[in-house]
Amino acid sequence: MAGNNGGPWGGGGSSGGGNRGNNGSGGGKNGRPPEGEGPQIPEIDELMKKGQEQLRVLMGGRGGSGGGRSSDGGGDGGGPIFTRGTIGLGIVVLVALWGFASVYTVKPEEQSVELFLGEFSDVGNPGLNIAPWPLVTYEKLPVTREQTEDIGTGGRGSDAGLMLTGDENIVDIDFQVVWNISDPAKYLFNLRDPQVTIRAVSESAMREIIAQSELAPILNRDRGLIESTTQDLIQATLDSYDSGVNIIRVNFDKADPPASVIDAFRDVQAAEQERDRLKNEADAYANRVLAEARGEAAQLLEEAEGYRARVVNEATGEASRFLAVLEEYEKAPEVTRKRLYLETMESVLGDVDKIILDEAGSSQGIVPYLPLNELRRGNN
Repeated sequence: MAGNNGGPWGGGGSSGGGNRGNNGSGGGKNGRPPEGEGPQIPEIDELMKKGQEQLRVLMGGRGGSGGGRSSDGGGDGGGPIFTRGTIGLGIVVLVALWGFASVYTVKPEEQSVELFLGEFSDVGNPGLNIAPWPLVTYEKLPVTREQTEDIGTGGRGSDAGLMLTGDENIVDIDFQVVWNISDPAKYLFNLRDPQVTIRAVSESAMREIIAQSELAPILNRDRGLIESTTQDLIQATLDSYDSGVNIIRVNFDKADPPASVIDAFRDVQAAEQERDRLKNEADAYANRVLAEARGEAAQLLEEAEGYRARVVNEATGEASRFLAVLEEYEKAPEVTRKRLYLETMESVLGDVDKIILDEAGSSQGIVPYLPLNELRRGNN
């Protein structure tokens, strides 16, 4: 069959049909416009024919040389030719794409949540996992990574950390909540916005604890207690939501009066400390003086008791001695009288430095005066 390139469907221009869109005038060779006329836009049929030829070549066929038929004239070659190799290659490509979409890897610090047709199915552990696509999809979450929420002046605005204490004072609190994911399924399905929920619960718990405390302990000694109590309260609240969130710790960073009154507050604190110091000094002085007075009173009382006991004992002894002497005197008055005389003279003259001279001896030539007292001192 003779080829005809006059039109997209093989129609020639010899029958007077001419080129389409040429108003009956004779067309140039191969459907081109005659010289002197402007270029014409290719028709839709010609574009479709060229596309079919290119598709047939890509699918393993051979392009026709006349009217869209095969070169050997053996029938219509308008459709793509599929071979076994082409089909096998297509299957391999599809399997590879399916495996690429279905097999995934979970890192050691992660866990995955698998969804079967949009509903929770299973939790994937670290390593290689299979989620048959498109029936099963997955989402990976970092379960061991510590995440933080900063709450207070530095974390969210100038008034976020201002809280009211139990003694009606205002304190500026900055604290940090450190958390991780304990249950990925609950974390995904039970909380709409986990970070916003954790922040709101943490701020509410801290306000509750601060409202039950006074200002001075918050600023000084009770920071550790506030941290542990706040952590327990946050965890209990999130557990009631089935949030799948684990609170690791609460860092109590700062607790100060508001910036607008911090200078006046420091002056008050300094005055209170000075008052406490003076009071302690006064108490120490009072305790010292009172202890000394009590000691002196106890000492005087003991001395009086000792004096009383000594005088009573001496009087009792004197009375007993007098009675004993009286008893002996009644038995032998003369002897007792002489004995009393001698004892009295002994007590009177015993300590007197005296020299006794016998007058009868002066007639024998004894010198009336000798330094006997000096001699006696030498003997002593």
